[in-house]
Amino acid sequence: MDTSPRPGRAPTTANGPAGPPVRRRRALLVPLLAAASAGLLAARAAFDSDTFQHCHYLGPSTRMHVASWAGLACGLGALLLYAVLRRAAQRSGPAGEAAWLRWLTGVSALLTLPVVVLLVLSAYWLHTPDPSGGYDCSGLHPWGAR
Repeated sequence: MDTSPRPGRAPTTANGPAGPPVRRRRALLVPLLAAASAGLLAARAAFDSDTFQHCHYLGPSTRMHVASWAGLACGLGALLLYAVLRRAAQRSGPAGEAAWLRWLTGVSALLTLPVVVLLVLSAYWLHTPDPSGGYDCSGLHPWGAR
C-alpha cells in the first residue's frame, strides 16, 4: 500500500476509505452538540414556569440561565466544528469520510441554525425587565372584576 501523499489526494491509510478514527469521532461531535443544544432549548422552555410563584415575579432562575447559555455554547460549538471540519476536508483533497457521515454532519449543522437563533432570543429574554411591570398579577385582576 502506498502511503506517500500525492498532490490533490489525501494519503491512504490502513483504516480504509472512511478515514482515521479521530476524524470520524470529531465529525460525530457535530450531531452530538446539535442534539445537546436542542435538548437544552427544550429544557429552557420547560423552566419558564420558574419565573412566577403565587403571583409574585421571581425573575429568571439559575437553571434558565444555565440552560440558555450552555445550549447557545453547544450550538455555536457544533457550527464552528462543522466549519472547521469542512475547511480541513477541502484542504486535504477528496473527502475521507463516509458519505453518511458527511450527510449527518451537514444536516445536523443545518438544523442547529434555527436552534441557535432561538437560544440567542432566549438569552436576550432572560435579561429583559419584568413583563408584568412590577405589579405581580395585577394584569389578571380586571378579568376577575367583570
